[in-house]
Amino acid sequence: MSKTLKKQNLPQKICPVCGFTFSWRKKWRNTWESVKYCSEKCRKQN
Repeated sequence: MSKTLKKQNLPQKICPVCGFTFSWRKKWRNTWESVKYCSEKCRKQN
């Protein structure tokens, strides 16, 4: 990820469990392609 991206320009995904739209986070920089859920709670429900 480029450091020049503004928050409104970050990649987004939709959680298949709750339908929440969530944005890229720094902690996911190496695994963004495999992130599917917005939270641990949603991940455990599926």
